[in-house]
Amino acid sequence: MGVAYFYHLTRAPLEATLPMLLEKARGAGWRVAVRGREAAHLDTLDEALWLAGGDDGFLPHGRAGQPHEADQPILLTTLADMPNGATCLMAVDGADVAPDEVTRLDRVCVLFDGNNDAAVAHARVQWEALTDAGCAAQYWSEASGRWEKKAEKQPASP
Repeated sequence: MGVAYFYHLTRAPLEATLPMLLEKARGAGWRVAVRGREAAHLDTLDEALWLAGGDDGFLPHGRAGQPHEADQPILLTTLADMPNGATCLMAVDGADVAPDEVTRLDRVCVLFDGNNDAAVAHARVQWEALTDAGCAAQYWSEASGRWEKKAEKQPASP
């Protein structure tokens, strides 16, 4: 059973935080789907990922709907389908996450802009929906200048 990690971005933008989390996920051996709501913003993230990454200078990735999508270690998509066999989902821009995804995948990350009141409100709704459905969740904040776990909710025992 996986866990939903909520990342409250207040200091670094998504374009800086996402590559760091993707490197960690890839280091754990996970295939990743990055789910967004708008194709235009995924275009921006696509560009950022070609310029980010460890020693290779980029993070290998592709876009859903393009050739070889199933082969991509990181797949950017606006759809619920994860044809690359992702074991980790990173939801950005308020993209939907279903409780069964949290229980089925190794990790689900919800990244939200802490400087956007609507994004914060939506993340709260997502937290409640997932934890009310019995999913484990953690809330992480970078407000202090480094990432710190601020809250955790475990599923209720049967």
